[in-house]
Amino acid sequence: MAEEVLKQDLQNGVAETEKEMTFLEHLEELRWRIIFSIIGIVVGTIVAWIFIDFLVDVVLLKPAKDSGAHLQNLRPFGQLFLYMQIAIMVGIIISIPNIFYQFWQFISPALRKHERRYIFWIVAFSSICFLLGIAFAYFVMLPLTLKFAAQFGSESIKNEFSIEEYMSIIISVMLAAGLIFELPMVSFFLSKLGILKPSFMKKFRKHAIVIIMIAAAFLTPGTDPVSQIVLAVPLVVLYEISIFISKISQKKS
Repeated sequence: MAEEVLKQDLQNGVAETEKEMTFLEHLEELRWRIIFSIIGIVVGTIVAWIFIDFLVDVVLLKPAKDSGAHLQNLRPFGQLFLYMQIAIMVGIIISIPNIFYQFWQFISPALRKHERRYIFWIVAFSSICFLLGIAFAYFVMLPLTLKFAAQFGSESIKNEFSIEEYMSIIISVMLAAGLIFELPMVSFFLSKLGILKPSFMKKFRKHAIVIIMIAAAFLTPGTDPVSQIVLAVPLVVLYEISIFISKISQKKS
């Protein structure tokens, strides 16, 4: 008799934890996830501000120094606002794992029990992909872009860049590359939902390669085919990895 009561209590507890949330409960959950994400960004921004001189002089200005580009500030207090912008953007990058975690925690009620156990690995994989994209942009894309921009044109005209425009290019390219490197994770998620299938990706592989080459041509300044290939190869590899991940995801489903 006691065992039956205990079993009934456990079943009621499971039913209670797995009951569907109301619309207002979803909104409340979303609000708290956004608050936790913002707190992470604030903490990351504070950490970035502590090391702001190192981030600017050693990290972000290095591509300009290596390419021979000359930078100048044209606005009063321009560097102050620039430093604040950099601290916020670096804070966002630092808190990317927390942002991904809050996102997956928000959608976890829609996942099955055995799928929720993989949230940690999903967050880790998403974060690694994003950081790899930033590293690829910093070490490959930006040197090629800035070298071309600094050396292009007549020798009678000195190429000097506004520090605001320079930092805008640096940050936008790195963030864009980070998002592009999330392609395998997007493939996994869409495959789990049944929206994307590996057969579809294989069928349109040739079309995807053409699109990738066009995208590489736009991302690479100039007409240097070597630079375009350097940018296109990782994107093709990412596409193939996405097919493999989509196939594994569907098998598990």
